[in-house]
Amino acid sequence: MIRPMATNPIPQFPAGFLWGVSTSAHQIEGAADLRAPSVWDAFTAEPGRVKDGSTAAVACDHYHRYREDVALLADLGVDAYRFSVSWPRVDSPGGLDFYDRLVDELCAAGIRPVATLFHWDLPVGLDWLRRETAERFAQYTAAVAARLGDRVGSWLTLNEPAEHTLLGHALGAHAPGRQLLFDALPAAHHQLLGHGLAVRALRAAGATDIGIANSHGPTWPASHAAEDLEAAAFYDILLNRLFADPLLLGRYPEGIDALMPGDVEADLKVIAEPIDRYGVNYYAPTRVGAPQGDEIEFGGLTLPAELPFSVREIEDRPVTDFGWPVVPEGLTELLTGLRDRYGDRLPPVVITENGCSYPGLDDQDRIGYLDGHIRALHDALAAGVDVRGYFVWSLLDNFEWAEGYARRFGLVHVDFATLERTPKASYGWFREVLRAQR
Repeated sequence: MIRPMATNPIPQFPAGFLWGVSTSAHQIEGAADLRAPSVWDAFTAEPGRVKDGSTAAVACDHYHRYREDVALLADLGVDAYRFSVSWPRVDSPGGLDFYDRLVDELCAAGIRPVATLFHWDLPVGLDWLRRETAERFAQYTAAVAARLGDRVGSWLTLNEPAEHTLLGHALGAHAPGRQLLFDALPAAHHQLLGHGLAVRALRAAGATDIGIANSHGPTWPASHAAEDLEAAAFYDILLNRLFADPLLLGRYPEGIDALMPGDVEADLKVIAEPIDRYGVNYYAPTRVGAPQGDEIEFGGLTLPAELPFSVREIEDRPVTDFGWPVVPEGLTELLTGLRDRYGDRLPPVVITENGCSYPGLDDQDRIGYLDGHIRALHDALAAGVDVRGYFVWSLLDNFEWAEGYARRFGLVHVDFATLERTPKASYGWFREVLRAQR
């Protein structure tokens, strides 16, 4: 069990530090009949793809209940709300009208809208393995910015392209369900190219606060043996450097560029368009060693034996309901490591996701988790990392992708039969933290 340091107040963060919570469209909106289908609709329609057989057709019904949810945000006292725009909804008649209403409601409540343009729900018929999808993404971005840019000042292009590539295209655990292993790398390149083109489209629309939400975590070698160090270094390239080096340094890690499609050098000039914020989603470190010759069950995934690494258990740590190790100091290690690796090429950082899955309304373990990670973030600030904000994942219990409704990440409990919202103990705790920071 994780317990908060209840008698030890959270340290004060700098004035202007941005506090918020995050969600994503496909996971909460519902109203699937009012938008075009996404690859996730197609994926969840296939038997066995989602553990409880559920879909996001209704989810939290945020589409119809957004005013209630904005009221929860206002009561919580956050500065900002990070939501995602559904590309399939925008492709449907009147789809942008919903985001008009949502953004107006946020602005009326004094909450800064932070819009993520792609959070995995690609319209059916598009494919990140094809270059044209990057170009279509830029067109979609321009349409959204033209409609919402007068009120949305902060933009994130992509959410976790590493996971979308690995889980969706390499291992088949997420939509679109492909098992291409390293042949999935073109999907990574085209997402990055789409990011760069979207940055240009946002700049053309007058945007001045643009970033991306990349997932990162420290990679810990299983031992000091050469084969474990080599495997860990390769894993670190795939999960950390593959999506950061091109953005921040204008180049792929050595050897990766040869695996990418098209005129890579020309594309890298687009991918490396300057950004204003660097979003980091952090959950846990990963311990990695040499391949062991067998399939590995890890975090609900089956990792094939032919991978050039194996993922090992991090022992002597509490774990979340999802089985993820709880390592708050890993956030400090990650942020100081990014600062050391990229130096002045690293823009100011915002933690765009950090959270955990636990059941129950009296979720003391979630309080302990958030308490530890916020303190670890403050340690990174004290070490000189330029961090400007922190967003909890998530406001609401929601459709947790291939896990269905079995995992609860929300500060607010959702009864998926009645859709009733009930703030958890962690909601009240976070509200008090925010009040103390004012």
